[in-house]
Amino acid sequence: MRRKPRVPPAPLPQRDGVDPVRVRLPADGTWATVRDHLVARLAAEPGVVDRMLREGRIVGADGTPLAPDTPYAAGLYVWFHRDLPAEPRVPGALTVVYRDEHIVVADKPHFLATMPRGSHVTQTALARLRADLGIPALGAAHRLDRLTAGLLLLTVRPEERGAYQTLFADRRVHKEYEAVAAYDPAVALPRTVRSHIVKERGVLAAYEVPGAGPNSESRVELLAHDGRIGRYRLVPHTGRTHQLRVHMNALGLPLLGDPLYPAVLPAVAPDDFRRPLQLLARSLEFTDPLTGAAHRFVSERTLDAWSSYGTWADG
Repeated sequence: MRRKPRVPPAPLPQRDGVDPVRVRLPADGTWATVRDHLVARLAAEPGVVDRMLREGRIVGADGTPLAPDTPYAAGLYVWFHRDLPAEPRVPGALTVVYRDEHIVVADKPHFLATMPRGSHVTQTALARLRADLGIPALGAAHRLDRLTAGLLLLTVRPEERGAYQTLFADRRVHKEYEAVAAYDPAVALPRTVRSHIVKERGVLAAYEVPGAGPNSESRVELLAHDGRIGRYRLVPHTGRTHQLRVHMNALGLPLLGDPLYPAVLPAVAPDDFRRPLQLLARSLEFTDPLTGAAHRFVSERTLDAWSSYGTWADG
């Protein structure tokens, strides 16, 4: 069996909780210089790579800046930090609920992505917690959608992350969510919803396939209602993308503030934090795979549309 090449450690420190970019030069490259390859590979404005090279911001494995005429060498690793556009700071506290030598449990606000991706890089739970707690190796054991608030489990040591990710993969984490959605007395609850959900890459909304074998299951319970909207407990038994949102919409009870279900709405400005999706990861319960400790964590957040509908609706 052919071994994968050993990846050397990053010679650059994190910046604002964000790792440097690592690029490995491919074996079949025909470029004369490292510079030529980076210009062809990176979606950067003209002159950006040349400026970064002049400023010594692109380095090799030993941290030495590369010269603009450094020859191309197949398999060479280079690192650099991207120039990131300013991101509007997501409002709301990112609260640490629990911390020990193995894990961190955080309670994140709506609109804060879990991990750096796309246009959300520094304004993510992972980047902010790495910087705030001084734990560069902190990693997420699972994800919450950017629009969903609530509890997030992170691991302190990379070598232990797999043990906690396996808990989620094996459905050994009991998760409960809370949601605010339309109320319909004709919808009999509680009930268990099962369906086959498909989420295609590059398509915003997931969809259900009628007649296909179920690959998702959610328990839906009504906690209270005021005749117009209801507060619900949602218990997912599987973890498909947007599963709870899809199942509630299928019941005719779309979540308040949902920009995708029942219809995909036009995108809003990056700094528009009005009317957050009314979905909260309320609790996490599991047995720690390393210590054997029984953990149960509960979010202290509330959903605005239930506690003060007028304030939420007015934004």
